Amino acid sequence: MSTIIETQPLFDLMVGGLIVSAILLKTWFDRIGVPALVGLLVLGLLIRIADDKWALISAQSTAIFDFLARIGVVVLLFKVGLECNPYALVSKLRQAVPIWVGNVALSGLGGYLVAAYGLGLPQVPSLFIAIALTATTVAVSAAVWEEAGALNSVNGALLLDVAELDDVSAIFLMALLIAVVPVLETAGLQPIMAAMLDIGWAFIVKTVVFGAGCLGFAMFVERRVTRLIRKAGPPDAILVVVGIGIVIASVAATLGLSLAIGALFAGLVFSRDPRVVHMNTLFRPIHDLFTPFFFISIGMAIEPSSLGSASLVGGALLGVAVLGKLIGAGLPAWPLVGWRGATLIGVSMVPRAEIAMIVVHQGHRLGPQALPPDAYGAMALIVAVTCVVAPIMIRILLQRWPQEAAPSP
Repeated sequence: MSTIIETQPLFDLMVGGLIVSAILLKTWFDRIGVPALVGLLVLGLLIRIADDKWALISAQSTAIFDFLARIGVVVLLFKVGLECNPYALVSKLRQAVPIWVGNVALSGLGGYLVAAYGLGLPQVPSLFIAIALTATTVAVSAAVWEEAGALNSVNGALLLDVAELDDVSAIFLMALLIAVVPVLETAGLQPIMAAMLDIGWAFIVKTVVFGAGCLGFAMFVERRVTRLIRKAGPPDAILVVVGIGIVIASVAATLGLSLAIGALFAGLVFSRDPRVVHMNTLFRPIHDLFTPFFFISIGMAIEPSSLGSASLVGGALLGVAVLGKLIGAGLPAWPLVGWRGATLIGVSMVPRAEIAMIVVHQGHRLGPQALPPDAYGAMALIVAVTCVVAPIMIRILLQRWPQEAAPSP
């Protein structure tokens, strides 16, 4: 008890300092056009180095920090679901699906082959890396498109649709992989079909049932709940919405699905109601409060001793991370929007951030046998590099090809 009392004030001071630092980092990084998560990853790594040297964080404080990071994951994916427009996405599936299939297949397969056969990693870490590389962080690219007034163009709208499909599929693939990991670790790849029949189908059935429950809530309950909570005023209303989102995410975790799946579904539940979507500005302070703890926790989970090997692994994977999106998305998009538009879409799909790190973070939580420290650090490196370089390239291409950014008629 005395240890907790002695370390608690220091931890309280650290949490307050991290909240202030996260806001300052976000402000500064926004000015230079770099996602704040890059700074948060570095901040987390510096905290890990300091803790290794001076033992600043107790076990109790670590548990509290993990809790804040989990809330950050829920809030992050709730926002992804909330900003998704299922009706608009369905109406454009014919154009978006070929690009989605191409970039997910090439990024995932290429990532697995490089990790498993090029780097000699076991199959489970290789699968986590492959799934992480299928994700796309649309917010990074969308900020540059919006800055150029091009987000409402044909290419901009197509980019958003494909990126949404990428993120949703990555979350589902991650949850499915987590379900079958115990079999893969003990029995290898040979009996994977049996595992899919036993565990995979159980996961799919649970997902369908859970999704049907969420759809029923969205169709018959959500609007009534929203009307009631709106009477309490906007600040209280958004807090109730977030609270319901956390409950839905927790139900998913209780059913054996992942917290991430539940949070995504929770956002989708409310995404069809424009009154809730318009509360997004009120939701931003909650998002900005909790999500930094998730990214800082990723930095804290990087082992400093693994940085050398992580750089080598990251360098090897960076090529497939870039080409998987550039070619996988660009080639299917070429017949639809021409080679310039296809190049823009391909480059815009390159950044990996939130969803990719959620995938590797979930693998890391399963232990080093699921994702070794060097592979974890390598993915953090890929996130940092792609989120810094890709926006620069997008900005150059949009300036060079302004006709590709023309608003859709």
